[in-house]
Amino acid sequence: MRTYSLIRKSVFTAALVAAFAAAPMSQVFAQDSANQMQKATDNQTVPDKAADTWITTKVKSEFGTTENLPVTDISVTTVDGVVTLSGHVASDAVKQKAEQVAAGVKGVKSVEASGLTVGGM
Repeated sequence: MRTYSLIRKSVFTAALVAAFAAAPMSQVFAQDSANQMQKATDNQTVPDKAADTWITTKVKSEFGTTENLPVTDISVTTVDGVVTLSGHVASDAVKQKAEQVAAGVKGVKSVEASGLTVGGM
């Protein structure tokens, strides 16, 4: 009888420990789920990021194959199809050429070139 009582107490204790351990874990899972839902709405989806990366790569590639465009002096970033150019160029003509080349890449919604400064390299 004594063994039965000891086993019963052990099982009861183990059940209590498991129940109290599960409560914080369920809270953690709920918070993780809520955080992931928030991130999904705040950030771009993976296909959008992949498209932006492709656009950035394509713009840089076009710069590299376009005569008189200093590809190493112009930084290119893309977010939601909007290409942002920054850096230094020698003239307004080069700045306009960079904007035109970037705008000509498939998937580009607009080009923001206010970060491109003329002269003063």
